[in-house]
Amino acid sequence: MENQCQNGTETLLKVSTLNCIDLSNPDIHQSVSLLKQACLDCGFFYLINHGISQEFMDEVFGQSKSFFELPLNEKMKVLRNEKHRGYTPVLDELLDPDNQVHGDYKEGYYIGVEVPEDDPEAEKPFYGPNVWPEDGLLPGWRQTMEKFHHQALEVAKAVARIIALALGLEVDFFDKPEMLGKPIATLRLLHYGGQVSDPSKGLYGAGAHSDYGLITLLATDDVMGLQICKDKDAKPQIWEYVAPVKGAFIVNLGDMLERWSNCIFKSTLHRVLGNGQERYSIAYFVEPSHDCLVECLPTCKSENNPPKFPPIYCATYLSQRYKDTHAELSVYEKHQT
Repeated sequence: MENQCQNGTETLLKVSTLNCIDLSNPDIHQSVSLLKQACLDCGFFYLINHGISQEFMDEVFGQSKSFFELPLNEKMKVLRNEKHRGYTPVLDELLDPDNQVHGDYKEGYYIGVEVPEDDPEAEKPFYGPNVWPEDGLLPGWRQTMEKFHHQALEVAKAVARIIALALGLEVDFFDKPEMLGKPIATLRLLHYGGQVSDPSKGLYGAGAHSDYGLITLLATDDVMGLQICKDKDAKPQIWEYVAPVKGAFIVNLGDMLERWSNCIFKSTLHRVLGNGQERYSIAYFVEPSHDCLVECLPTCKSENNPPKFPPIYCATYLSQRYKDTHAELSVYEKHQT
């Protein structure tokens, strides 16, 4: 198995070399070693042979494009709600307020775990029914997205098992009911409209940020745009592109895993720069259940290395992070009919 996935054609841009985890590799120790190295180095790696077919990935991207090509008034009919389900307009999200003049030059669509409105669980933040376009508008759209949501969760659970072993835990540590047994798993379709980013003017496709949860699976088209910064404290910060690899997920660690691992594994700063081309990507954010208490893992603390963060419930942490980065829904009231 190749340990690295690289784009050898890129000469003008600084492109990061990332480890590549093959989910079909029977040698779990090799996968654990590669993943551990990646998590200690930059918190990003490629994932190949993950079990989702290329034909189906192409279908998901095609359906995503069909939605974003709809007129704005149609997209605003499924505007995101207070549970973060539905459409997020261009500039809705502001990820790096210190360096951005306004929100991200991207639009998106959130799809979470489907929970019926009359289910007591629907009272919780991030749970509840999804918001869907009308069936007649985009035939088969909902079915495609629900199928992908389900398949991506199985991929995420497989990755979490390798992470558990890399942290010296039991292989099924993250499979517990309060963790990935009842997760807050969010599929987000993303479309960058072709604006050119200019960091010197505070203009970004997506501002610099680290993800909030456990792990993120990212599928992209073949347009370069994602950048990572391996050392967020460096002055100046050094940014490297992550090359798209056909059929692979780009996986990165979230802040919750950084807290869990007591900063042994780090969530990594990343951003998206637009280069004038349209770009589509699909992110799948995986977090534990609402009631999961995120506290330092027993294998990640010692007398000399006490816990760096207080325990916090997943729902509390996520709610605050979303509130900090999204526009108030009241700004869209004039669009509602």
